[in-house]
This record gives sequence, structure tokens and C-alpha cells, in this order.
Amino acid sequence: MMTKLFGGEISYAITSKSEKLAAPTDAGAITPLNPGNFASIRTAAIIEAPRYYSKEEADERKKLAKEKVEGARYTKKYLKATSQIEEADGAVHKAYRKHQKVVASVELTKKQADVGLAKHLLGLAPGYAKLGVGLEKAENRATERIEAIKAKLLGGSKE
Repeated sequence: MMTKLFGGEISYAITSKSEKLAAPTDAGAITPLNPGNFASIRTAAIIEAPRYYSKEEADERKKLAKEKVEGARYTKKYLKATSQIEEADGAVHKAYRKHQKVVASVELTKKQADVGLAKHLLGLAPGYAKLGVGLEKAENRATERIEAIKAKLLGGSKE
């Protein structure tokens, strides 16, 4: 049924369109078929066993921790802003698709109106044909009368 509605294409062409529609908007977009990378971040190695650390090691780790906490704060801001951009992009995409639905629906309405007018005009064609035939008959009758009058006035001779 869908093939008849959309131009009689064979079913694999429709499947191809479905696959195209379901394709992600970007190769890196996360989808069920492309779940993304499950990598994690690990700055410090896992401590496998207890041990004592030196003052230098502790100071170095404290400095690294401070850098990572600050980096995490900036990363959270960056990712939040990036998420807001994604949400804005999604809102624009959704609004644009809604607009396209309106355009498609209105286009159908316009084409239906065009077809309705064409049908109406075709329905009038027999009436116009009758008018033409009626005018031809009237013109023939008028010509015959004129000829009859001329014949009477001129005494039967035709010039």
C-alpha cells in the first residue's frame, strides 16, 4: 500500500529510505547501534596495596589533586555549555521538522485545490462546447435570414 501511495517503488527502496531516516545526524552521535566509547578517565593509577609515601609524593599528589579539582570544575562548565548547545540544536531541529510538516501539509492542500479547480473547469467544458454549438447555429440562422432578405430585396438574384 505504501508503495502505491509513494510512487510505486519496490519495498527495498522504502526500506532504504527508512534506513536513511534512522541514520544518525553525525557519525559520532550516540545511538543504540553506536553506543559510543565507554572509556573512563583515570589520572592516578589504582593503588593495589597499602604502602607509605614520602612528603614529596604527598605534596606532588596534593598539587595534582588541586589541578584536577579545578580542571573538573572547568570541564563541568564546558560540558554543561556543550549540553546547552546540543539542546538548542535539538530544539531548532525539532522546530524545523515541524515547519516542514506544515509546508508538506499545506502543499497537499494547495495541490488538492489545484486538482479541484481543474476538475471543475473540465466539468464546464461541455457547457462551453454547447455555447459554441449554439453560437454556430445562431450565426448560420442569421446568415440564412440575411440571404433570404437579400434574395427578396434583390428579386431572387444572388450576388
